[in-house]
Amino acid sequence: MPPKNGKRLVSQQSVNAVVKSICDIMRRSNCAGAMQYVPELTWILFLRILDEHENRDAEAADAVGAEFAPSIEAPFRWRDWAAPMSAKRVELQESTLGAFFDFVNGQLLPYLRGLKNRPGATAKQKVISEIMTGVERVRIDTERNLLYIGK
Repeated sequence: MPPKNGKRLVSQQSVNAVVKSICDIMRRSNCAGAMQYVPELTWILFLRILDEHENRDAEAADAVGAEFAPSIEAPFRWRDWAAPMSAKRVELQESTLGAFFDFVNGQLLPYLRGLKNRPGATAKQKVISEIMTGVERVRIDTERNLLYIGK
Protein backbone atom coordinates (compact mmCIF):
# COMPACT_ATOMS: atom_id res chain seq x y z
CA MET A 1 0.00 0.00 0.00
CA PRO A 2 1.50 3.41 -0.93
CA PRO A 3 1.95 5.93 1.87
CA LYS A 4 -1.04 8.19 2.37
CA ASN A 5 0.82 10.80 4.34
CA GLY A 6 3.24 12.07 1.71
CA LYS A 7 6.81 10.87 1.39
CA ARG A 8 7.81 8.27 3.95
CA LEU A 9 10.56 9.11 6.39
CA VAL A 10 12.47 5.86 6.04
CA SER A 11 16.07 6.96 6.32
CA GLN A 12 18.14 9.47 8.20
CA GLN A 13 18.57 11.41 4.95
CA SER A 14 14.82 11.63 4.39
CA VAL A 15 14.26 12.89 7.95
CA ASN A 16 17.12 15.40 7.57
CA ALA A 17 15.66 16.68 4.30
CA VAL A 18 12.21 17.14 5.85
CA VAL A 19 13.63 18.90 8.91
CA LYS A 20 15.70 21.25 6.74
CA SER A 21 12.69 21.99 4.53
CA ILE A 22 10.46 22.77 7.53
CA CYS A 23 13.15 24.96 9.11
CA ASP A 24 13.53 26.89 5.85
CA ILE A 25 9.78 27.48 5.73
CA MET A 26 9.69 28.60 9.34
CA ARG A 27 12.61 30.97 8.89
CA ARG A 28 10.69 32.77 6.16
CA SER A 29 7.63 32.81 8.46
CA ASN A 30 7.31 34.70 11.71
CA CYS A 31 9.55 32.11 13.37
CA ALA A 32 12.78 34.06 13.02
CA GLY A 33 14.91 32.14 15.51
CA ALA A 34 15.37 28.58 16.64
CA MET A 35 13.72 29.33 19.99
CA GLN A 36 10.52 29.99 18.07
CA TYR A 37 10.58 27.33 15.41
CA VAL A 38 12.03 24.31 17.23
CA PRO A 39 8.84 23.76 19.30
CA GLU A 40 6.75 24.14 16.12
CA LEU A 41 9.00 21.73 14.25
CA THR A 42 8.78 19.26 17.12
CA TRP A 43 5.00 18.93 17.25
CA ILE A 44 4.69 18.85 13.46
CA LEU A 45 7.28 16.08 13.10
CA PHE A 46 5.79 14.23 16.07
CA LEU A 47 2.37 14.08 14.38
CA ARG A 48 3.85 13.03 11.06
CA ILE A 49 6.02 10.26 12.55
CA LEU A 50 3.16 9.10 14.78
CA ASP A 51 0.96 8.76 11.70
CA GLU A 52 3.61 6.70 9.91
CA HIS A 53 4.00 4.39 12.91
CA GLU A 54 0.26 3.95 13.23
CA ASN A 55 -0.03 3.24 9.52
CA ARG A 56 2.58 0.48 9.84
CA ASP A 57 0.84 -0.89 12.95
CA ALA A 58 -2.48 -0.95 11.08
CA GLU A 59 -0.87 -2.79 8.15
CA ALA A 60 0.70 -5.34 10.51
CA ALA A 61 -2.61 -5.91 12.31
CA ASP A 62 -4.40 -6.30 8.99
CA ALA A 63 -1.82 -8.86 7.82
CA VAL A 64 -2.64 -11.14 10.75
CA GLY A 65 -6.35 -10.35 10.90
CA ALA A 66 -6.12 -8.42 14.17
CA GLU A 67 -8.05 -5.33 15.15
CA PHE A 68 -6.32 -1.97 15.18
CA ALA A 69 -7.68 1.21 16.73
CA PRO A 70 -5.80 4.38 15.78
CA SER A 71 -4.86 6.77 18.55
CA ILE A 72 -6.06 9.72 16.50
CA GLU A 73 -9.31 9.63 14.55
CA ALA A 74 -9.97 11.05 11.10
CA PRO A 75 -9.80 13.91 10.11
CA PHE A 76 -7.14 14.65 12.74
CA ARG A 77 -4.46 12.22 11.55
CA TRP A 78 -1.55 13.68 9.57
CA ARG A 79 -2.62 11.75 6.48
CA ASP A 80 -6.07 13.36 6.64
CA TRP A 81 -5.27 17.05 6.99
CA ALA A 82 -1.61 17.62 6.09
CA ALA A 83 -0.62 15.06 3.48
CA PRO A 84 -0.74 16.27 -0.13
CA MET A 85 -4.01 15.42 -1.86
CA SER A 86 -5.69 14.25 1.35
CA ALA A 87 -9.43 14.88 1.38
CA LYS A 88 -9.48 17.29 4.34
CA ARG A 89 -6.49 19.23 3.05
CA VAL A 90 -8.05 19.64 -0.39
CA GLU A 91 -11.36 20.69 1.20
CA LEU A 92 -9.60 23.29 3.36
CA GLN A 93 -7.49 24.60 0.49
CA GLU A 94 -10.56 25.06 -1.68
CA SER A 95 -12.46 26.78 1.12
CA THR A 96 -12.23 30.38 2.27
CA LEU A 97 -8.99 32.09 3.23
CA GLY A 98 -8.17 31.18 6.81
CA ALA A 99 -10.00 27.83 6.77
CA PHE A 100 -6.78 25.84 7.16
CA PHE A 101 -5.63 27.88 10.17
CA ASP A 102 -9.15 27.72 11.62
CA PHE A 103 -9.11 23.93 11.37
CA VAL A 104 -5.64 23.51 12.88
CA ASN A 105 -6.07 26.07 15.67
CA GLY A 106 -9.78 25.59 16.34
CA GLN A 107 -10.28 21.85 15.84
CA LEU A 108 -7.06 19.85 15.49
CA LEU A 109 -5.07 21.26 18.41
CA PRO A 110 -8.01 21.25 20.88
CA TYR A 111 -8.84 17.67 19.84
CA LEU A 112 -5.25 16.51 20.41
CA ARG A 113 -4.95 18.32 23.75
CA GLY A 114 -8.24 16.78 24.87
CA LEU A 115 -7.40 13.15 24.09
CA LYS A 116 -6.41 12.46 27.72
CA ASN A 117 -9.89 13.45 28.92
CA ARG A 118 -11.77 11.03 26.68
CA PRO A 119 -13.46 8.08 28.35
CA GLY A 120 -11.24 5.03 27.94
CA ALA A 121 -8.26 7.06 26.71
CA THR A 122 -5.29 4.83 26.00
CA ALA A 123 -1.81 5.42 27.38
CA LYS A 124 -0.71 6.56 23.91
CA GLN A 125 -3.57 9.06 23.68
CA LYS A 126 -2.64 10.46 27.08
CA VAL A 127 0.97 10.90 25.96
CA ILE A 128 -0.15 12.59 22.72
CA SER A 129 -2.36 14.92 24.73
CA GLU A 130 0.43 15.80 27.16
CA ILE A 131 2.84 16.53 24.31
CA MET A 132 0.30 18.77 22.59
CA THR A 133 -0.73 20.60 25.78
CA GLY A 134 1.95 23.23 25.21
CA VAL A 135 0.85 23.96 21.64
CA GLU A 136 -1.69 26.76 21.73
CA ARG A 137 -1.69 27.72 18.07
CA VAL A 138 0.28 27.49 14.85
CA ARG A 139 3.08 30.05 14.76
CA ILE A 140 3.65 29.87 11.01
CA ASP A 141 2.56 33.14 9.43
CA THR A 142 0.67 32.04 6.32
CA GLU A 143 -1.46 29.09 5.30
CA ARG A 144 0.71 28.70 2.23
CA ASN A 145 3.79 28.15 4.40
CA LEU A 146 1.88 25.70 6.61
CA LEU A 147 0.74 23.78 3.54
CA TYR A 148 4.32 23.53 2.25
CA ILE A 149 5.25 21.66 5.42
CA GLY A 150 2.92 18.79 4.50
CA LYS A 151 4.68 18.15 1.21
